[in-house]
Amino acid sequence: MRYVLLVVGDERPWAEAGPEERKAVYDRWGAYDRFLTERGAGRGGHELAPSSTATTIRKDGDRILVTDGPYAETVEQISGYLVIEAADLDEAVELATPLPSDVEIRPITELETS
Repeated sequence: MRYVLLVVGDERPWAEAGPEERKAVYDRWGAYDRFLTERGAGRGGHELAPSSTATTIRKDGDRILVTDGPYAETVEQISGYLVIEAADLDEAVELATPLPSDVEIRPITELETS
Protein backbone atom coordinates (compact mmCIF):
# COMPACT_ATOMS: atom_id res chain seq x y z
CA MET A 1 0.00 0.00 0.00
CA ARG A 2 1.21 3.51 -0.75
CA TYR A 3 1.11 6.38 1.73
CA VAL A 4 1.89 10.05 1.41
CA LEU A 5 3.87 11.69 4.20
CA LEU A 6 2.92 15.35 4.36
CA VAL A 7 5.78 17.26 5.97
CA VAL A 8 4.34 19.93 8.27
CA GLY A 9 6.02 22.79 10.08
CA ASP A 10 6.46 26.46 10.79
CA GLU A 11 8.19 28.09 7.80
CA ARG A 12 9.66 30.99 9.79
CA PRO A 13 12.67 29.14 11.28
CA TRP A 14 13.61 27.87 7.81
CA ALA A 15 13.31 31.35 6.30
CA GLU A 16 15.58 32.72 9.06
CA ALA A 17 18.11 29.85 8.93
CA GLY A 18 21.64 30.52 7.75
CA PRO A 19 23.61 28.37 5.32
CA GLU A 20 25.09 26.12 8.04
CA GLU A 21 21.68 25.49 9.62
CA ARG A 22 20.15 24.69 6.24
CA LYS A 23 22.99 22.32 5.39
CA ALA A 24 22.47 20.49 8.69
CA VAL A 25 18.77 20.08 7.91
CA TYR A 26 19.49 18.85 4.38
CA ASP A 27 22.04 16.40 5.81
CA ARG A 28 19.33 14.96 8.10
CA TRP A 29 16.98 14.68 5.15
CA GLY A 30 19.71 12.94 3.15
CA ALA A 31 20.12 10.41 5.94
CA TYR A 32 16.36 9.83 5.97
CA ASP A 33 16.35 9.35 2.18
CA ARG A 34 19.11 6.73 2.54
CA PHE A 35 17.02 5.01 5.27
CA LEU A 36 14.03 4.77 2.92
CA THR A 37 16.24 3.54 0.08
CA GLU A 38 17.74 0.82 2.28
CA ARG A 39 14.22 -0.28 3.26
CA GLY A 40 13.09 -0.22 -0.38
CA ALA A 41 10.16 1.99 0.69
CA GLY A 42 10.81 5.34 -0.98
CA ARG A 43 8.67 6.21 -3.99
CA GLY A 44 9.58 9.89 -4.43
CA GLY A 45 8.83 13.25 -2.95
CA HIS A 46 9.74 16.89 -3.08
CA GLU A 47 10.33 19.97 -0.98
CA LEU A 48 7.71 22.61 -1.74
CA ALA A 49 8.30 26.32 -2.24
CA PRO A 50 7.11 28.51 0.67
CA SER A 51 3.36 28.77 1.19
CA SER A 52 3.58 32.46 0.25
CA THR A 53 4.07 31.29 -3.37
CA ALA A 54 0.83 29.25 -3.34
CA THR A 55 -2.21 30.04 -5.44
CA THR A 56 -5.56 28.80 -4.17
CA ILE A 57 -8.63 28.13 -6.30
CA ARG A 58 -11.98 28.02 -4.50
CA LYS A 59 -15.21 27.03 -6.25
CA ASP A 60 -18.65 28.18 -5.26
CA GLY A 61 -21.08 26.71 -7.77
CA ASP A 62 -20.14 28.24 -11.11
CA ARG A 63 -18.10 30.96 -9.42
CA ILE A 64 -14.32 30.50 -9.27
CA LEU A 65 -12.15 32.56 -6.93
CA VAL A 66 -8.37 32.57 -7.43
CA THR A 67 -6.31 34.00 -4.56
CA ASP A 68 -2.65 34.28 -3.66
CA GLY A 69 -1.51 32.27 -0.67
CA PRO A 70 -2.16 28.90 0.90
CA TYR A 71 -5.56 27.28 1.37
CA ALA A 72 -5.35 27.57 5.16
CA GLU A 73 -3.91 30.59 6.98
CA THR A 74 -2.02 28.83 9.76
CA VAL A 75 1.48 29.00 11.25
CA GLU A 76 2.18 25.40 10.24
CA GLN A 77 2.18 24.68 6.54
CA ILE A 78 2.89 21.67 4.34
CA SER A 79 6.49 22.12 3.23
CA GLY A 80 6.98 18.90 1.30
CA TYR A 81 5.79 15.39 0.71
CA LEU A 82 7.12 11.87 0.34
CA VAL A 83 5.43 8.81 -1.11
CA ILE A 84 6.29 5.52 0.57
CA GLU A 85 5.34 1.88 0.16
CA ALA A 86 4.35 0.10 3.36
CA ALA A 87 2.46 -3.08 4.20
CA ASP A 88 0.10 -1.25 6.53
CA LEU A 89 -0.29 1.85 8.71
CA ASP A 90 1.94 0.39 11.43
CA GLU A 91 4.82 0.07 8.97
CA ALA A 92 4.09 3.55 7.56
CA VAL A 93 4.37 4.97 11.09
CA GLU A 94 7.63 3.05 11.60
CA LEU A 95 9.00 4.46 8.33
CA ALA A 96 7.86 8.01 9.15
CA THR A 97 9.20 8.08 12.71
CA PRO A 98 12.84 8.92 11.75
CA LEU A 99 11.71 11.94 9.70
CA PRO A 100 13.42 15.13 10.91
CA SER A 101 10.06 16.94 10.91
CA ASP A 102 6.44 16.60 11.96
CA VAL A 103 4.42 14.59 9.48
CA GLU A 104 0.86 13.70 8.56
CA ILE A 105 0.43 10.21 7.10
CA ARG A 106 -2.36 9.48 4.64
CA PRO A 107 -3.06 6.37 2.60
CA ILE A 108 -3.21 6.95 -1.13
CA THR A 109 -6.49 5.87 -2.64
CA GLU A 110 -5.85 3.48 -5.48
CA LEU A 111 -8.49 4.03 -8.16
CA GLU A 112 -9.66 1.02 -10.07
CA THR A 113 -9.91 1.49 -13.80
CA SER A 114 -11.84 -0.78 -16.10
